[in-house]
Amino acid sequence: AVLKHRKLGITINERNGAIMTDPYLYTVTNNVATFSINDPPWNLMSLDYIDRLEEQLPEVLADDRIRAMIFTGEGLDHFSAGMNLKQIPDGIKRAGSPEAFFGQRHNVLDMMERGSTPAIATLYGYCLGGGLELPLACHFRIAAATGTQCGLPEMDLGAVPAWGGSARLPRAVGGTYALDMILRGRKIDGEEAYRIGLVTELVPIDKIKDRAQALGEELAAQPRKAVQSMLAVVTGYETKTLEQSMADEVAAVAANRGTPDSAEGMRAFMEKRKPVFNR
Repeated sequence: AVLKHRKLGITINERNGAIMTDPYLYTVTNNVATFSINDPPWNLMSLDYIDRLEEQLPEVLADDRIRAMIFTGEGLDHFSAGMNLKQIPDGIKRAGSPEAFFGQRHNVLDMMERGSTPAIATLYGYCLGGGLELPLACHFRIAAATGTQCGLPEMDLGAVPAWGGSARLPRAVGGTYALDMILRGRKIDGEEAYRIGLVTELVPIDKIKDRAQALGEELAAQPRKAVQSMLAVVTGYETKTLEQSMADEVAAVAANRGTPDSAEGMRAFMEKRKPVFNR
């Protein structure tokens, strides 16, 4: 048997007394789920971190009570300096092949990006390698106004991004900026990330987690079915024709016609009050 101590971020095995650090801390507040990497100050993404996400994300995405997700890290030093590189050989051995090892990471990030629940990432301190690739799979990215360093520095190791970074970064900032960052291994600060559209807003470092929670609660208060519909329409728009996107929108309109939330929205408009959705 094991005892979970979430506030301490540890697991104690009752059989041998071994203490193991949880790869991330998971909490739910006001319909917002938070995944916090539990390896400060660098918050490296361990093999166990990805394994746990792969196991838990389907449950979270299927839970209608959870209407937004936040991906952050413990402490305020760094969101994540990326994958624990020393674990890669063991990870490939466990997965059976390099393709299966990196494929697992692609599957996890695809679940986040293509899921029916809005995902928010907090970027502060180092957001490097996997520490940027995971936020790129989120729908909202909030950065600290000072101290943030975002980059895909794999070139400095004679390698290339392997968790979808070279596929998603151009879609976020355009090919020119993406190549400038990738080929030069260049790190950018929060202000530049905001200027080129990598992040949606800048906030003081000591307010970043509160702001992520506030945004999560704002999204959670929106009509759930309508949010799911718009995620389905907009996510992956880059690979759709305009006709496909228009057809998706028509389907979304039909799916949301006559729902309790649409009725509540109209009543609230007529009564000049704020609507209360998801009752």
